[in-house]
Amino acid sequence: MNRYETASAIKDSNEKRKLSTIITPTPEANTSDVYIQTRSIERLDLLAYKFYNDQTLWYIIAAANGLGKGSLYVPANSRLRIPSKDTIQQQTEQTNKTR
Repeated sequence: MNRYETASAIKDSNEKRKLSTIITPTPEANTSDVYIQTRSIERLDLLAYKFYNDQTLWYIIAAANGLGKGSLYVPANSRLRIPSKDTIQQQTEQTNKTR
């Protein structure tokens, strides 16, 4: 899953092609979500690699848990919700189609 998968190509005022802005929704809770308890300091990118096999999806875990504002580190003894990758893809596509 690429975070720019649903982006459309647009042209700016200088006729230069670029991708449109993508809105990533805050993941809604789902029965397919996984919950974990960290025992030590963790990094969002490493958790994304562990659960999604893609470290670039760290922002999904951050958005679901209100983290990632200036740091990829998760404090020890934190309870985290790991949203289902399929659910996130569907929510992102729906959000960006309705704009």
